Amino acid sequence: MIFERDQIAERVSDLAARNIYIGTSSWKYEGWMGQLYSPDRYSYRGKVAKSRFEAGCLEEYAEVFKTVCVDAGFYRFPEERYVEKLSNQVPYGFKLSFKVTDEITIKHFPKHARHGERAGKPNTNFLNAELFTKAFLSPLTPHREKIGVLMFEFGHLYKRDFEQGRDFIAALDSFFAELPTDWQYGVEIRNKEFLRAEYFEVLHRHGVTHVFNSWAAMPPAEEQMAMEGSFTADFFASRFLLKPGRKYDEAVQSFSPYESVQDPYPEGRQAIKELASTKTQRPSFIFVNNRLEGNALGTIAASIGK
Repeated sequence: MIFERDQIAERVSDLAARNIYIGTSSWKYEGWMGQLYSPDRYSYRGKVAKSRFEAGCLEEYAEVFKTVCVDAGFYRFPEERYVEKLSNQVPYGFKLSFKVTDEITIKHFPKHARHGERAGKPNTNFLNAELFTKAFLSPLTPHREKIGVLMFEFGHLYKRDFEQGRDFIAALDSFFAELPTDWQYGVEIRNKEFLRAEYFEVLHRHGVTHVFNSWAAMPPAEEQMAMEGSFTADFFASRFLLKPGRKYDEAVQSFSPYESVQDPYPEGRQAIKELASTKTQRPSFIFVNNRLEGNALGTIAASIGK
């Protein structure tokens, strides 16, 4: 389906009126020019100025959508000036949702250059409630009315991280018991064997949502949705990232620069459609990534368009 900007904006607005917020994972994609973004708005000397586009495109994004997942939150704690800048670009009623910084969610730092001397070592700040409250929640607090769900993404955990899945579940239990309860939290996992009653029960006890995620080695989102007890709170969150079985690097190579849908995933679209029709008490969230089909805008249009 073609992304009809005005039609999708109307549909998005109707869903938000029912507490269903649908948007994308990040927003600075030049491949969306002519679909979501107007090139003239960022033109300088006859060309799109990348710096001008990246600095201001969230404002145009918010003319259509009412939420976005700030993926940048995963890589560093949000600074007050950064959050203020984002908040100033979006209207009242818009929900800035964040991935929580991996300083909180990594048990052992991967051997990756960005982790420097800590690469390969245990993370002493894993599930550090005090650090999370101070370094993550504090910068968001002045803009509470524009903050959506805060999602803790846990990469695949190995035996050296937790000998048993129940140990991870117990760590979650202790962590959420220490956090302020007046925020919306979500947990996204990459270990399918953790998807069991004890995990869902802990999240339910703390009013935290399981994040339904479409990912390479996870059961399809629709299977997760069908699991008993998987709706763990009075709201939900979901991230449609990859078609199960597809590797992230493969999707980037195949789909960049994300100008159009390349490989439709009907089951994923159906799951999005079902979530969009779900009754919910508090703001609930559906995020779609370009890596799912090649173009998140087209995926959303095909999933919720009238």
